[in-house]
Amino acid sequence: MASTITTPAAADDRVSTRSVGARLLSRPEIGSLVGAVAILLFFAIAAAPFRDINNVGTILYGAALIGVMAVPVSLLMVGGEFDLSAGVAVTTAGLTAGIFAYQFSVNVWLAMFVSLALALLIGAFNGWLLMKTGLPSFLVTLGTFFILQGLNIAVTRLTSGAVASNSISDMDGFSSAHAVFASQFKLGGITVKIIIVWWIVFVAIAAWFLLKTRIGNWIFAVGGDAAAARAVGVPVKRVKIGLFMAVGFFAWFTGMHLLFAQNGVVQSGEGVGKEFLYIIAAVVGGCLLTGGYGSVVGGAVGALIFGMVQLGVVYAGWNPDWFKAFLGVMLLLATIVNLVVKKKAEAR
Repeated sequence: MASTITTPAAADDRVSTRSVGARLLSRPEIGSLVGAVAILLFFAIAAAPFRDINNVGTILYGAALIGVMAVPVSLLMVGGEFDLSAGVAVTTAGLTAGIFAYQFSVNVWLAMFVSLALALLIGAFNGWLLMKTGLPSFLVTLGTFFILQGLNIAVTRLTSGAVASNSISDMDGFSSAHAVFASQFKLGGITVKIIIVWWIVFVAIAAWFLLKTRIGNWIFAVGGDAAAARAVGVPVKRVKIGLFMAVGFFAWFTGMHLLFAQNGVVQSGEGVGKEFLYIIAAVVGGCLLTGGYGSVVGGAVGALIFGMVQLGVVYAGWNPDWFKAFLGVMLLLATIVNLVVKKKAEAR
């Protein structure tokens, strides 16, 4: 009786499972996590104050100041756009609330809502102009950057006669707003600023939103290929305008912290250059400059790296001038590593 030999069917690539290593490499934040651990160990060895548990709150606070804004900037970069006005928009929000409350003698909360409306309007304007003209977001938001920077200084001088807004620390609503935006509490031996808690909450919500919702899928789609996304029914215009408005909301929130953490006073020249720190945190965290790929959690890790290095350099007793050089090196290395990791993950 003749025997037959059956050959096993070839595995279908569509149902094949990836290894744990391949799945890890496919995560945008993996490179930043490795970098964060390396920096933590380095400064723990090089700087004795870095190992002091009482300084943890200070490090996290430095990270949160960048990290809150890194949340919407990461989302925007996944969507394929930049916002160079984000840094000065924070100052605009703080100044608007402070000046409005002082000049019109209204409750601080009312002034804050006026500031929120303006922040959202600025974001909507950036998104609308981008979609209306087809200009690169770099140019659109660079124009907004200069407009806001000039208005911040000019309006502040006009209303207060100085380069800082008048203090609103004795006005109605200040104490309750301070509790929400700039209070602190003790956790063990660590002083925790409330903005650290808000940062963690925002990262968790934004990460879920990006990875688990339909709009999150739309953000990836418009960042990868806006024309293709539009062809399959994705509302590209609404998504991009919404992302710029998200930047506006977080700029308002950070501006409120700035206002209340500084006893109701905001310096009109603050915020210039901060937009690059937000972008660096997002890029270090795995966001590609070309869009369509990135992570909110990675942006948070990038901000944490910023906080550790900023204070680690001081704690180690080094010249702080080296910090800016480190930022440039970190940005270049992160960009290269992100591209390499993404290509290797796609090849597996």
